[in-house]
Amino acid sequence: MKSLLVSLENADDFDEIIDVRTPLEFAEDHIPGALNAPVLSNEERVLVGTTYKQVSPFEGTRIGAALVARNIAHHLETTFADRPRSWRPLIYCWRGGKRSGSVTTLFNMIGWNARQLEGGYKSYRRATLHTLETLPRTFNYIALVGPTGSGKTRLLSALHQAGAQTLDLEALASHRGSLLGAWTGVPQPSQKRFDTLLACALHEFDPGRPVFVEAESRRIGLVALPLALLETFHRGACVEVLSSRADRAEFLLHDYAHLFDDPAALKGQLERMIGLHSRERVAGWQQLVDENRRAELAHELIEQHYDPAYARSSHQHFVQLPQAVQVTFRPNDADLVEQAKALLAQLDSRALAASI
Repeated sequence: MKSLLVSLENADDFDEIIDVRTPLEFAEDHIPGALNAPVLSNEERVLVGTTYKQVSPFEGTRIGAALVARNIAHHLETTFADRPRSWRPLIYCWRGGKRSGSVTTLFNMIGWNARQLEGGYKSYRRATLHTLETLPRTFNYIALVGPTGSGKTRLLSALHQAGAQTLDLEALASHRGSLLGAWTGVPQPSQKRFDTLLACALHEFDPGRPVFVEAESRRIGLVALPLALLETFHRGACVEVLSSRADRAEFLLHDYAHLFDDPAALKGQLERMIGLHSRERVAGWQQLVDENRRAELAHELIEQHYDPAYARSSHQHFVQLPQAVQVTFRPNDADLVEQAKALLAQLDSRALAASI
């Protein structure tokens, strides 16, 4: 009898990838492009697991089988009702066990040429981690290094619009990276989901062209960068982004204006800076929040927090920063793409001069 198991390397041979895990498992991470058709709901999986442990494995399996059969029937009547006879789905669950096995067996009994992913999601997760240990080292990076408020994220976006390869780590992480950098109303992805998004982004790049990336530390909010990526772009070429203090303050006032919509939350975030700064200094910043003195707060954070932090970390992490190309960037102007094109031309000229 032909095996119904296939490895991850053969995933592209199928018409559709079906993730039969719970919605919570799927939300934490999933194979790109997969469709979630859970055979157990979040609550049902808890019920089955609790029964399995507290009553008996037999009773837990019996209840689970009944629920799975009922949910598969529902999907056949709804989710998969329009699939043709020639449809070839690849099915997976957590570790390639009973949930995906049940669906695969039944689909083949119906007449579809279904297969089960060997090792399930766990095999995909292992492959993702391996990718993040190796693939980042195959690219040449140009890190945009500069103090907070200099507009590195806007420059990175403008470089993308100008045709350069860019890796926007903050967009993947849904976080600006700084202590005050959480996106309002947008939760960060799980670490597993971030890893998947990052691996997908890296697979799109041409190793023959440089990849521009914004300077980051190991953590962006709650997620961490893989060491292979961090170490490689820390050793790579740099562009030092310089902006006037007035431009930086205006930038911060624009990009962080939403923080003043919830003064109590902003004061709570500033409270977390105690340890880096004295209680008296943080209390002074919180008073500026109470008095809605936004511009003064922006200038004080630049002078007393962001600039000293940048001076400590940038030269420590980016070994080629002393040889960096310096660009004066005006982050609040309308001609950002033109400024990016000028930078690309400057880098091309420098590369040509170095080759002569």
